[in-house]
Amino acid sequence: MKLKNLKNILFLDVETVSKFPSFSDLNDREKALWQKKSKMFSGNRKPLEGMELEDSYLGKAGIFAEFAKVVCITVAYIQTKNKAISKLKVKSFYGGDEHKVLNEFTSLINNFYADPKKHFLAGHNIKEFDIPFLARRMIINRIELPRLFDVSGKKPWHLDYLLDTLEMWRFGDYKNYTSLDLLAAALDIPSPKSDMDGSQVSHVYYAENDLDKIVRYCERDVITTVQVLLRLTAYEIIEEEQIESLTKLKE
Repeated sequence: MKLKNLKNILFLDVETVSKFPSFSDLNDREKALWQKKSKMFSGNRKPLEGMELEDSYLGKAGIFAEFAKVVCITVAYIQTKNKAISKLKVKSFYGGDEHKVLNEFTSLINNFYADPKKHFLAGHNIKEFDIPFLARRMIINRIELPRLFDVSGKKPWHLDYLLDTLEMWRFGDYKNYTSLDLLAAALDIPSPKSDMDGSQVSHVYYAENDLDKIVRYCERDVITTVQVLLRLTAYEIIEEEQIESLTKLKE
């Protein structure tokens, strides 16, 4: 399958962390709710206690929109010349002020990717994680959902503008989850992983205070997702010299 207009696709990935550095920072209501949630991580389905409860919060809270916040959203878009890919531009919205990060990202969507009949959003596991997570955090932050994120209750055939590389690779087989790293390896694409993985993002954010490291990690994921989608749709992958990050980070 060849995609008709690569220029109309916005690739994205999101990095999230627990809302607070530790379980003890939650208020009493939140503590009780997280302890109830912790039954999901208990082998005998009982709420966790003590250090196990603390560890579960820092390690797991970042994937639940009710207990987490967005610290980085990386996007990428393809430029073409004479119908050939000429450039991949990468840009990250990041920081400790989640409302600001979401507002800047939402402004981009509303201004340049607002038409579900023309524009596409692409990512790995985007339908089950990135899109619903961002939509929930936008609502919590009282930010109006862009049209492409207003997916609640929509039928699958109304969401053709969401290009999910995980779903494409499944070919209708929903028994297993394939990570981006594994899929990239299977397709002989360089790994996006280096000195960290998704489970370490909260630790890097709170303990190491290294947001730039998280941004670089997120940008590598997005670039790999672009390469995977191109390979899945019969395009050649983009050469490294064609990739340009517009994000200003420390060296």
